[in-house]
Amino acid sequence: MGGKCPSRKVKKRRYSHKTARRSKFLLKGDDAVYEELQQKPGGEMEAAKLPLDEDLPGMGQYYCLHCDRYFANVSVRDEHFKTKRHKKRVKQMMGPAPHTQLDADLAAGMGAPDNGLKLMSM
Repeated sequence: MGGKCPSRKVKKRRYSHKTARRSKFLLKGDDAVYEELQQKPGGEMEAAKLPLDEDLPGMGQYYCLHCDRYFANVSVRDEHFKTKRHKKRVKQMMGPAPHTQLDADLAAGMGAPDNGLKLMSM
C-alpha cells in the first residue's frame, strides 16, 4: 500500500492552471495608462462613451481607467474604487511620469550626445 501521494500531481496541475489564468487578461503598462490619463481631463471615462463589446465583462461598460480593468456591474466597480489596490494605483498615476525607453537609453549613455552650445566659427 505504498506509493507516491496522488495530490502531488494535482498541485502541479493547479499551478499551471493559475499561470494560464494570470496571463488571460493582459493589462496595459504603467506608461500607457499614464498617457491615457493625461489625455482625459477628468481621468474618468463615462459609460455613454464606451462602445458595447460582448466579449468583455458587463458588455465593456464598467471600466476603471487607472487599473485597466472591466467589471460586471456598477456595484462591483464601486467596491473596487474603495480598495487599497485601486487607491494605491491612483496615487501612483498622479505622481511623476513613469520611466520610458528614452530615459533608459539616456541612462545607459545611448542617447544623443550633449556637446553644449555651438560655438561660432570665424
